Amino acid sequence: MGSKKNLWFFVPLLGTVLCIVYVAAATRDVVYSDYIRLINSYLPDVWNPKKFFVADVLTRIPVNYLGRIINVTVFGYSTTFDMMLGVLCLGASGIVLTFYCRKENLGLIWYLLLMFLLFSLNKWEMLTNGTGWCHFLAFWGFYYHYLVFDRVWGNRKQERAGKLSAEEKRRMARDRKCLILLPWGITLGTAGPYCGAYSAVLLLVYGLCFFLDWREEKTPDWRYGIYGLQVLLPLLLYLVSNAFAVQEYAGATGRSFGEVLGDNALFFPKFLIKSLSSMVLGEEAMMALLTSLNRGMGLGYFAGLLVLGAYLLALRLQVIYGIYRTTILPLLFILWGGLNHLLVLSARWIFEKSSYGMSSRYALQYQVGIFGILLTFALAGRLWERRRLGVKLCRGAVLFISTVFFWGNLCTTWREIKTAPYRQDYADEVIAMALHYQEVPDDELEERFQYRHGPERIRRALGILEEQGWNVYRENTKYTEGD
Repeated sequence: MGSKKNLWFFVPLLGTVLCIVYVAAATRDVVYSDYIRLINSYLPDVWNPKKFFVADVLTRIPVNYLGRIINVTVFGYSTTFDMMLGVLCLGASGIVLTFYCRKENLGLIWYLLLMFLLFSLNKWEMLTNGTGWCHFLAFWGFYYHYLVFDRVWGNRKQERAGKLSAEEKRRMARDRKCLILLPWGITLGTAGPYCGAYSAVLLLVYGLCFFLDWREEKTPDWRYGIYGLQVLLPLLLYLVSNAFAVQEYAGATGRSFGEVLGDNALFFPKFLIKSLSSMVLGEEAMMALLTSLNRGMGLGYFAGLLVLGAYLLALRLQVIYGIYRTTILPLLFILWGGLNHLLVLSARWIFEKSSYGMSSRYALQYQVGIFGILLTFALAGRLWERRRLGVKLCRGAVLFISTVFFWGNLCTTWREIKTAPYRQDYADEVIAMALHYQEVPDDELEERFQYRHGPERIRRALGILEEQGWNVYRENTKYTEGD
């Protein structure tokens, strides 16, 4: 059985390869969107320490500086290099989840469903925007940290009883050291704004585990406090750094929370339910389906409420069967996913578009909640024979919800595969415009480069690349004036 489950590691490898193929089919090596801001901020002098030692350095995600140096020095500032990094980090997350699934002896069908959702193209916008590669790296770190804590939590009783082997003791000691060191590297080096949900969930669960252990063992384990402190301190450092950051928001209405609430009290629940629905069907697939059916948003709201119901059902199963007492990772994922929905709402309501939360750029954050739900379903399914509490109803609900997730993400992925050539055509048009950027009208430049902070910034960024001979202006590039 062990040797067969080792073959499971080929699944994330296959998913990584397929995502690489998708990126190659949907993109070109050309800058636009967020790259314009980054070029103006950090290029051409990527070695300049004055650009690193700034008050808000942690909000700029320090690992980006290293990636940028390598990219400029070796690859001539290639967006494809960044996108490949993102795909590889996504594959690394798949390996972490595979380790967990093997540890818990998860069924093959559940494992394959989990991997399918991980590599689903519902996150196409993150995959095709190289500036987001560090976010994939951060989520790899989050997954690994949660896996390490899950191992410590699952082996705590054997550790107290002295039943661990010498090798298991050494591994337990390494894991406990990791719980102290990981938050510093993840929060301060790679997480950026995503550290909020990651840290909040850890602090909440560390507190929960402290009281659970205290109640069971009658002795407090103050190590949870130490772990929590190692999460809190780097988070506070990040918040201090964030206080010096200047944010750019294009499209925010500028109205206050009270004004929006007074004019449209349903805006906030609509935003939240729509964001939940994006885990069934991506925004573009959902809008295309509703248009073909000539319907309003009713089906979308149903999908969102279904996902909300899945969260509630998973939490109920966690409580009924006490799954969190033996493995805490699924509960961590559920809380993390739910909090991500709330954080996106709190940060993006300023645009006053209830569909904003459905964007593909948030799929990486939302999908962790779905992983927690499915893992809970899989683990609860092994306990249904022992307790009979609405077993048939629960089985039916679990089967229906899991099937909806599969078919919804299959439709989203298939639609994105068909859309990939058109995205590449769009990138070709950006390249053609970049080669003649001085002659392009301002409004067309902003529209095509998807950057709404002034055409002069776009021209400045392209001028830097042209002067240095980077990106589409590299000497060995296949793009020429005649293309």
